[in-house]
Amino acid sequence: MRIYAVIVAGGSGTRMGTEIPKQFLPIHGVPVFIHAINAFLLAFPGIKIILVLPVANLSQGNDYLQRFLPNAGVKTVEGGHTRYHSVQKGLAEVETGSVVFIHDAVRCMVSVDLIRRCYQDAITYGSSIPVVEVRDSIRKLKDGSSEVVDRSILRAVQTPQTFMTDMIQKAFQREYNPSFTDEATVLEKSGEKVHLTEGEDTNIKITFPTDLLIAEQILSKRNT
Repeated sequence: MRIYAVIVAGGSGTRMGTEIPKQFLPIHGVPVFIHAINAFLLAFPGIKIILVLPVANLSQGNDYLQRFLPNAGVKTVEGGHTRYHSVQKGLAEVETGSVVFIHDAVRCMVSVDLIRRCYQDAITYGSSIPVVEVRDSIRKLKDGSSEVVDRSILRAVQTPQTFMTDMIQKAFQREYNPSFTDEATVLEKSGEKVHLTEGEDTNIKITFPTDLLIAEQILSKRNT
């Protein structure tokens, strides 16, 4: 069975406060998205990687791939107007009858163990959505006030969201809806159930400058 990873590298550096898109920011001298791709190559050496980039960053992305992963055979694809359309374009490059990971390029600290765990659950259940417990107290705004939410019934969703291709490609034939916040919601709209897999607290998403510092520390510990 073929294994694919669609790595979605959209976004910008707005909340990072940088002119450089956050997927290209360096951690220990290596761009964020390269760290993410490397994790999948380590987990499954024969995996096919599809990197979805904004059209304005295609050339830059290819330059980095040539520099850091010249023999990985990564295919770059131009992204769409929304994440949904970007993933849709990535899935168009995936063969049916396969397993596909869909992953945020800025979740660059994803571990080999988590990738393999998601793969096994996708094989067993058809899908695998990594989640972690919510540790903070949560309040919901309502009518000018707020009320506490039971955090024990909440989970924070991560990537890689992993699927049998027949299920997810069919789901992505639907017309775009703003309620599609991730791939799991797209699959659910098609009538399928999603399977939750235990994620990892270290699988952080690079959004703010402090996230970059945390990622650097995580990587340093892994290297030692």
